[in-house]
Amino acid sequence: MIEETVHPIAKLDAPYGRELRLHDVLYGEDMQLLRLTIKEGRRITIVNLDAATVEELARLMSDWAARAKR
Repeated sequence: MIEETVHPIAKLDAPYGRELRLHDVLYGEDMQLLRLTIKEGRRITIVNLDAATVEELARLMSDWAARAKR
């Protein structure tokens, strides 16, 4: 089994009692992913994302936030 090293990055409280957590996850020696954990009550969703996906998601979210502030 591949060894997994996890380092916490941030914890955010989101609307409606949701909690978001970000972790830096290293699998073995060469695969690094960002783990997004969303907690909604007792329900937990975990998504592991590569760097390219995180960059695109960050761009899309930033664009949305800029428009939503108007």
